[in-house]
Amino acid sequence: MLIIPAIDLRQGRCVRLAQGRRAEVKIYGDDPVAVARDFEAQGARMLHVVNLDGAFDEADSLNRDVARRIIQAVRIPVQFGGGLRSARGVEQLIEEGAARVVVGTLAVESPEILESLVQQFGSRIAVGIDARDGLVRTRGWERDADLSAIELARRVAAAGVARIVYTDIARDGILGGVNIEQTCVVARESGVRVTASGGVSSLADVERLEKAAAGAPGVDSVIVGRAIYEGRFTLAEAFAAASAAAE
Repeated sequence: MLIIPAIDLRQGRCVRLAQGRRAEVKIYGDDPVAVARDFEAQGARMLHVVNLDGAFDEADSLNRDVARRIIQAVRIPVQFGGGLRSARGVEQLIEEGAARVVVGTLAVESPEILESLVQQFGSRIAVGIDARDGLVRTRGWERDADLSAIELARRVAAAGVARIVYTDIARDGILGGVNIEQTCVVARESGVRVTASGGVSSLADVERLEKAAAGAPGVDSVIVGRAIYEGRFTLAEAFAAASAAAE
């Protein structure tokens, strides 16, 4: 199980939101590049960077600049998402060195662009499926797509997408525990690799997800955020917990 620390960017700072609500923001640092370097030093093998301003359709040039500096500052792969709703936006991030780009709204609203991007960039394109009560939300989690997470997972798999990042919005940023059951269902129904996101609160969550992945082999990674920032556990402890649970 790959443990991926998250760096959520809001106006150039490192933050976390509660259940994706823009008004409920907690700032964890003014230097996201330093945070990225620290995660790398702790042994992270990938970073997950999110442009929250872009996701909310707000001016995001500051976050984009920070993202570029993070990519340049570390040697490990950087996965980037948030506000990427055009082919050119995705292409620019890949040109700037993003190892993988996560699109969400684009996958729902412009499936033909998604298919074209997958044909062009292959596994460097992932789809973020963000759901509340099993239903997809788009545009910074603020719009109901009138589509189930399972149906969208099947659609993007048919388009050739090799990875889904599945987030249970109701659990994200509040340390509410991972929705392991739904994450595994998304993996089984789509047949593609799935990264779990949202709600990791303890090492027990990591252990349970690792064990559950045995029955849903597509679930191979998990994004962690607030629990790390608030000292619930260290990355080293998360690595050890995942390894022990896999034995």
